[in-house]
Amino acid sequence: MPSHPDAAVYPEATGPAKALVDQHQAEQPLKLYAGWFCPSLLTHPIPVQRVWLALEEKQIPYQYIEVNPYNKPQSLLSLNPRGLVPTLSVPTSEGSRPLYESNVVLEYLEEAYPDRSPRLLPEDPYERARARIWVDFVTSRVISAFHRFLQYQPSSADEDAVAELDRHRQEFLDLLKQWARELHPEGPFFLGDQISLPDLVLGPWAIRLWVFDEFKVGGLGVPAEGQGGEDEAVWRRWRKWVKAIEERRSFRETMSDAQQYRPIYKRYADNVAQSELAKATRSGRGVP
Repeated sequence: MPSHPDAAVYPEATGPAKALVDQHQAEQPLKLYAGWFCPSLLTHPIPVQRVWLALEEKQIPYQYIEVNPYNKPQSLLSLNPRGLVPTLSVPTSEGSRPLYESNVVLEYLEEAYPDRSPRLLPEDPYERARARIWVDFVTSRVISAFHRFLQYQPSSADEDAVAELDRHRQEFLDLLKQWARELHPEGPFFLGDQISLPDLVLGPWAIRLWVFDEFKVGGLGVPAEGQGGEDEAVWRRWRKWVKAIEERRSFRETMSDAQQYRPIYKRYADNVAQSELAKATRSGRGVP
């Protein structure tokens, strides 16, 4: 096994996620190559969780194949020489073909299995386009801000360093408020009472926001109930959405034990993680 700063990561899913993995070991035409956390591949468990959520929500039969980033199975490399996860092995008339990039895979699952509920994108053309706008908002803006805030390490304890941390915190909170203002008034999900693609794209980040309270001075900064001032209605809607996500079976069952996540996120918070996203954030390039 190669020496790598992140190589001590636990090699496989644990807790509820492990139980779900075990349920999906039988041979299936559709195969999900995934790793609960693959530090040397992409960045994060979240791209995997998005796809996994869609498969579970739509109850599409699939085989889960755990990928160790330091010992990738030949079946994956023959499909995708870069060994990226998630990779979805899709049966076609030309044999098994690979799909990757989580948002692309999500759209494929929606189009390839239109009769499977819930529908992840609305039928109305305008609402469909609007959902895609907010998926892009998460991908292009929220993720980068999440990591700038998480990875920021002040060089000293002076007022300027504290102010810079607060600037990153406020930038991230402002993006969360923008998202919350677009939520369906009643919800509880982004488009209403049914979960949809925007929920699957931001939800995995939302259920990990505890990392800021644990690793950043001053915490996340979302105001407590009744303390949101002129933005209280916005934050009330945000809290309702987060609660619905946290209580959703698919989200609970695709998460590993919290104790396995903590050392990983501490490396990000200490700004020493060596994933591609961590490097991109340090260089100012944002999401790779």
